[in-house]
Amino acid sequence: MYQILTDHPLQSANSFGIAARSRYAVEIRDEAELPAVLADPRFAGLPRRLLGGGSNVVLTGDFDGLTLLMRIPGRRLAGESAEAVLVEAGAGEVWHDLVAWTIAQGRPGLENLALIPGTAGAAPIQNIGAYGVELEERFESLRAFDTAAGGFVTLDRTACRFSYRDSLFKREPDRWIVTSVTLRLPRPWAPVTTYPDLARVFGDRSDVAAAEIFDAVVSVRRQKLPDPAVIGNAGSFFKNPIVPGDQYQDLAASFPGIVGYPQPDGRVKLAAGWLIDRCGWKGRAVGHAAVHDRQALVLVNRGGASGAEILDLARQIQGDVQATYGVALEPEPVIL
Repeated sequence: MYQILTDHPLQSANSFGIAARSRYAVEIRDEAELPAVLADPRFAGLPRRLLGGGSNVVLTGDFDGLTLLMRIPGRRLAGESAEAVLVEAGAGEVWHDLVAWTIAQGRPGLENLALIPGTAGAAPIQNIGAYGVELEERFESLRAFDTAAGGFVTLDRTACRFSYRDSLFKREPDRWIVTSVTLRLPRPWAPVTTYPDLARVFGDRSDVAAAEIFDAVVSVRRQKLPDPAVIGNAGSFFKNPIVPGDQYQDLAASFPGIVGYPQPDGRVKLAAGWLIDRCGWKGRAVGHAAVHDRQALVLVNRGGASGAEILDLARQIQGDVQATYGVALEPEPVIL
């Protein structure tokens, strides 16, 4: 039976470490508990929201409603064929721990996604990606509770409507509660080392092992990104903007050295961190919120920052980048 937590502190439930409280909270450790929790008359009429690891949210204040804290555990090999290995994980599993487990099991495919903070259940919501691999490339299906229909459903990759750092679940945030995720690890496996940071490590080697990529990604991320356990942050705060090819050519002519990555459709993905850095924001602060001094794409809580301070800092950065480059930056975290 689930326990109802009242006036529950959420500071440890979000990686920014923002102090906020929820009128009610319930830790969900088994999906079978969900229907009863959602139907509990004590929560009738109250707003509801879901938190996993809280690694991709900005809390803007106390919440007068019910916070569901996703804690469903479990990971297992769910099937294999000549083409793929299927791995299922409970939505509450720590994502990095899941990746490390697949490598230890000799099941490569997720190594480029090592050390991304958050839970397995949040991974498809954000459609996480890093170092040349996107989650949707490794996704099979997920199980979720559809609050509109009042029952559990299984959704495949097409139904999830993935796009860059986006999905069905971000567009309909109050409808779906992800309870488990099944990933598809390809056979035969081939290393992905074309991303510049990895190419510098491995060069043109073709015999790179998954464990080597895992270790390299962990090393690079630790050098570039601050540990949320040490200083509050949500990782990369802005999406890398994608612009038409002709706009990129104009920008490249006006701003030599601008970093861009050509896309298959002819557009170019710009490095948001480069834009922010060149606007002079690296290391600058607004109140207790600041831009990290080593990575301009990361906003940090220097201690006691409110959600309002973090958003004020973000808006000022967006304004400068828009005025300088004519490019709009979109936040990655969900604003709650």
